[in-house]
Amino acid sequence: MTSHPRTTAIALATALLLGGCSFIPTYERPAAPVPATYATSAAATPNAAAAAPWQDYFAEPRLRQLIEVALANNRDLRVSVLNIEQARATFQVRRADLYPGVGLAANASRAPATGTGDLTNSFSVGLAVTAWEIDFFGRIASLKEQALAQYLATEEGRNAAQVSLVAAVANGWLNLLADEELLDLSRQTLASRDESVRLTKMRLDAGVASELDFRQAESLTQAARATLAQQQRQRALDENALALLLGQSLPDDIRASLAGSRLAAAPAMAQLPAGLPSELLTRRPDIRQAEQQLIAANANIGAARAAFFPRISLTTQAGTASGELSGLFKSGSWGFTIAPSLLLPIFDAGRNQANLESARAGRGIAIAQYEKAIQTAFREVSDALAGQATLGEQAQAQQLQAQAEASRLQLSDLRYRNGVSSYLDLLDAQRSLFAAQQAVVQVKLAQLQNQVALYKALGGGAPEAAAAGNPS
Repeated sequence: MTSHPRTTAIALATALLLGGCSFIPTYERPAAPVPATYATSAAATPNAAAAAPWQDYFAEPRLRQLIEVALANNRDLRVSVLNIEQARATFQVRRADLYPGVGLAANASRAPATGTGDLTNSFSVGLAVTAWEIDFFGRIASLKEQALAQYLATEEGRNAAQVSLVAAVANGWLNLLADEELLDLSRQTLASRDESVRLTKMRLDAGVASELDFRQAESLTQAARATLAQQQRQRALDENALALLLGQSLPDDIRASLAGSRLAAAPAMAQLPAGLPSELLTRRPDIRQAEQQLIAANANIGAARAAFFPRISLTTQAGTASGELSGLFKSGSWGFTIAPSLLLPIFDAGRNQANLESARAGRGIAIAQYEKAIQTAFREVSDALAGQATLGEQAQAQQLQAQAEASRLQLSDLRYRNGVSSYLDLLDAQRSLFAAQQAVVQVKLAQLQNQVALYKALGGGAPEAAAAGNPS
């Protein structure tokens, strides 16, 4: 079956008008402004697999429960989800601008007739398309592409918010475990020092010890009591911070299970190969978000360029018209009108040029922000790898120091009881042991939180990049 040449020409012209052309610059991803590899030798693994989902990485049941609560109730994450809905609606508005809007039009007028001056009536009813812009030069299509990229950017922003939330909850949980361990240590130390004060007072009353020994023991006891109060306050602050992340109070069963918790009992997190910096471009949702914002800025240039060309609009109406209301819908009253219009900018006081320059500057800003996101990600991974390489050795050395201080305290106590050394030596050994034990907990906390930081820096098991296309 062959088509008529005139019909074919009309179809091609219609397709050209509807499809239009595009002035969007060809998008090219900027080169990553970071070295090809990390400086830390631990990152030598090329082609590392993507980070595991948080459910697999954080194996502690109580922590997994807290993360699930936070994902369901955290208000910042809820705002991120609503931002996606808002961006989707904006995209749908831009997409709808490509198509004509059809409405029911009804008009009634009474005016003097030309020539006679007699008043005449005019009534019409029909379907109307008012000022539909035929996107011949791609202005509306460019705005649609910009809205699509912004929509995809908000999706990646939500993914980035989820990664940050999971890491924050994990760090908050580790802080609570460390607080509980430090509180137990402070309570034991305070009890030991209270007993030391009691014994020293007995020795003072018996004339064996001096008042200086008693006052030194009392001073050290009050220092331990002050430390305990400080740690109790920090424990309350850390729980409040975690409750804010959860969007609710800490569950009672989890709060009750914290008593006597130890960081050492926390399940180990798997070692993560860092891979190459180039892999961060697809792993990290914040980098993907920055790239979508760059794509949106690039599309905005196309819309600004198209504004220099004519805008072609079409107004049409099909229906019935009559000079009498009763004459509507009668035979011979049906008809239609088509009124195309063209507006070519001639003088706008530099408005279009300024919009184009603003769009180009916006793309430059988006490029800088995209490159900064890559550099920030590179630094975060490098910092976490540096911590991974040194915190293990630091924790081991700190543990050995605490063991040495415990032995020193035993020897100092023995020497004091035998009159070989002063009470000041014994108090100094007690103070050093307490500080070393606290440092062990703090370094262990830093080691675990560094693993969380590396997990987050590598993408944190974020969902895959949003597929390009029209959102439903």
